Amino acid sequence: MKKLTLTLALILSLCILVLPAFADAVRPVIGIVQIVNHNALDAAREGFLRALAEAGYVDGQNMTVDYRNAQGNQDTLASIADYFVGQQVDLILAIATSSAQAVAGLTESIPILGTAITDYEAAKLVQSNEAPGYNVSGTTDMNPVEDQLGMITRLVPAAQTIGLIYTSSEVNSQMQAALAKAEIERLGLAWKEITVNNSNDVQQAITALVEQVDAVYIPTDNTLASAMPIVYEAALQRKVPVVAGDGNMVMEGGNFTLAIDYEMLGYQTGLMAVQVLREGADVSAMPIQRQTDFNYYINKTANDLMGIEIPEDLLPYAVEMRATPAP
Repeated sequence: MKKLTLTLALILSLCILVLPAFADAVRPVIGIVQIVNHNALDAAREGFLRALAEAGYVDGQNMTVDYRNAQGNQDTLASIADYFVGQQVDLILAIATSSAQAVAGLTESIPILGTAITDYEAAKLVQSNEAPGYNVSGTTDMNPVEDQLGMITRLVPAAQTIGLIYTSSEVNSQMQAALAKAEIERLGLAWKEITVNNSNDVQQAITALVEQVDAVYIPTDNTLASAMPIVYEAALQRKVPVVAGDGNMVMEGGNFTLAIDYEMLGYQTGLMAVQVLREGADVSAMPIQRQTDFNYYINKTANDLMGIEIPEDLLPYAVEMRATPAP
């Protein structure tokens, strides 16, 4: 009897020791890859994690989150993608198009959810946005480009020539710029375009552009988003208003826009992740999701300094700039 009791005690002790290690081994690991720091992408990541937390998935308790940021470096991005695929993580959140392309090119089995991506089909991440077909799905940050440009004609009715500036290598930006050109022409206005390769090109490009145009349109572009203080300085000097694709860009150096909420976009993506983790949902059969409600973002500081009158119905959305660079 004593031997049996001792044996049972030993077995119980071993179980107590082994169970935590087993729990660590089976809890899901989510790799998050982000191309660069800026408020919109950060907000998308935070929204994603909030959705998971509200569903009961807590980092360090019943899941593991491995977040890595490429800081805008393509070699670093490739290394992060290699690492996540090599580790065979359970799910990857890819924030921005280049992040998704980096991981999608390396695995056909790990579920990948993207966010802050304008068009998955154009980026060759899916067979179609309605039926992805591959191991990639997620949420799109496609903005109402036509309505954004409509804000220029409303707030700056004298504008005749609209400038476009974006990164030549960003698929998101190329697509939105094409839509913007078509809408500008439909409005009977002219446009001038300058593209950049990286953040080092922004100052020279925007300085040249504001000399030639009456207003500037910037799509949701990662390089330009991180350089909005530079854009602001050049635009303010010439009093050329800027409408940007993202509300965070407006509050860091633009004038106004009508755009999505990136935190809510990330939250939508998090709800999709819950379906994958909890229900075993197949991402290849999950249509790309989008937002249908948009928010006004009005930079009161920039508009006041440029002498642009904000219509009464938009005044509730007008807020002071987060930080005002010296003009």
